Order: sequence, then C-alpha cells, then structure tokens
Amino acid sequence: MAATGTTSRRERLRIETTAEIKSTALRLLASGGPGAITLRAIAREMGMTPNAIYGYFATRDDLVTTLINDVYTSLADTVDAAIAPIPAGEPSRRIRAWGHAYRTWVFSNTEGFRLIYGDAVPGYVPPPDGAAPEAELRFCGSLTELAVAAWPHAQYLYTDSGFDWSDFDPALVDWLRPHLPGLPPAALALALRIWGQLHGLVSLEIHGHLSNGAKTMDKLFQEELVQLVRSLGLPS
Repeated sequence: MAATGTTSRRERLRIETTAEIKSTALRLLASGGPGAITLRAIAREMGMTPNAIYGYFATRDDLVTTLINDVYTSLADTVDAAIAPIPAGEPSRRIRAWGHAYRTWVFSNTEGFRLIYGDAVPGYVPPPDGAAPEAELRFCGSLTELAVAAWPHAQYLYTDSGFDWSDFDPALVDWLRPHLPGLPPAALALALRIWGQLHGLVSLEIHGHLSNGAKTMDKLFQEELVQLVRSLGLPS
C-alpha cells in the first residue's frame, strides 16, 4: 500500500510540474515573444536545473508541440460546446454562438492565441509526420460545419466559382471529407471566408489596432456577426 501511495504522489507531482512548465513557457512567450521559450529559461524561472526539466520534455520542440496541441484542444472544446445545444437547422444562431465563443476564448487565452496565430517560434520543427494536430483539424471541422449548415442559403454566392479540392490543404481535405460526406469544395471556401472575417476582426482587436477607432468593440463585433449572417442570406 505504501508503494502505491508513493507512486500516486510522484505522479501528482509530475502532473503539477508539467503544468507549471507549460504555463511558464506561455508566460515567457507573453513577455518576451516566441523566441523566449527555451528549456533553460523555463528551468531558471522555476528554480529547476536544466537537466531536471529534460526529464519532462526532451527538447524545446517537444514542449512547443505539446503547447500547440493543448491550445487547439482548449479552443476546439470551447467552440464545440458553444454550438452543441443549437440545432444544425439554425445556422445563424450557430454562427453567432461560435463567433462569440471564439472571441471570448481569445481574450481568456491571449498567450495561447499568440502561440498558434502569432509569430512562429524561431527554429521550431513540427513532428516528422507533418500532420496538423488532431485538435486543430477538429477546430477546422467545427468551422466548416457552420458553412455546411449555411450552404443551402449561401450556395448561390458560388454558382460561378471553380473551386476544386486541390485548391485546399490535402491534410485538411482528407480529414474533413469523411466527417462531412457530400461536402462541396466551395463550402470549404465559404468556411474560410467566415473564418477570415471573424478572426481578422479579433486579431486587430487583440493587438490593439482598433483601440483608436472604436470605443465599444463588443458592439462592433456583434454588428460584424449580424452583417455576416445577412450576407450569407441566412434568416436572422
């Protein structure tokens, strides 16, 4: 019984230390930019020896990969939870809920946002398989589902488009098509347009580029959602 208790305490300590390493890395990112993430710097901040931290992450890139996966998982979970209660037959509500959830997540996870959508970590080499994190693909899938629900109303916008699957990232296409059978290539283009509008405005806001223009960003973002829904021909 004592051995079991000792193992349990060690495992709890490892979990807590791993979480502290990751939070310290994101804090360094926030204060010093992506180049500030080094295992030596993290060890120094935490009062650990560099050799000790290698017992948790063999390389800096292993840590960065874990952080990216964690951030995308948090983001995907957040937007999925926001639209889960809303029927697919109500695309305007789903778009508005998804947009508000995304913006709220960004301002609650500014370091994570900068990690996945800011400047790249210098010298970072992704895992050798080159595949996008599963959570990143799940996030893209959630976004594409918005476009699929809106497609019956918005497809007239693409009657003259020449989109083909070869116009998009193969890994994303390979992941999406089994999950969304019958998806036309132009619907993915629509998803990217929706993403561009919402992400673009939030990015400008979080980097302070709209602070001298709009006094009420909540109102501006709400209006962007309303106009997006209207531009797609969706019922309010």
